[in-house]
Amino acid sequence: MTTLKRVLRWLLAWPLALLILFEEWGWTPLQRALARLMQALGLEKIEQRIRKLSPYAALAMFLVPSLMLIPVKLGALWFIGQGRVMSGTLVIVLAKIVGTAIVARLFTLTRDSLMTLPWFERLYARWLAFKESVLAQVRSTWPWRWTRVVRRRWHRRWEHWRHG
Repeated sequence: MTTLKRVLRWLLAWPLALLILFEEWGWTPLQRALARLMQALGLEKIEQRIRKLSPYAALAMFLVPSLMLIPVKLGALWFIGQGRVMSGTLVIVLAKIVGTAIVARLFTLTRDSLMTLPWFERLYARWLAFKESVLAQVRSTWPWRWTRVVRRRWHRRWEHWRHG
């Protein structure tokens, strides 16, 4: 592999790894928060109906919110292009958080139906294997290991302070 290809691969790998890490950390808590919100709003019946969707209807339900975020992200890029970097960045971050919550919740609700599609199940298995390989690479780096040590120390200090 040429040096240029290695450099480009490395430059692309880190943003992808950060995106996967965000998804990994945010997926469960955000979807649970959205589930609590749906329950608080009395919208459990909608979730029950989503769970009963046919595989292709479930696929549409899962994909449409992701596609709807594209114009929002393009608008954020427009803000950045107009020199309003903070506004654009804020829109991107909020869209990522809200989008992750919605997609995670919808995937949780439609997973069983989606997995009845053999091609989806294969793609999902390949995605999980790819994601795990990226995470394994990130977890083997010294910044990751150092951060885990620092986090454990802070957690111990916090627990010691909380419980006296």
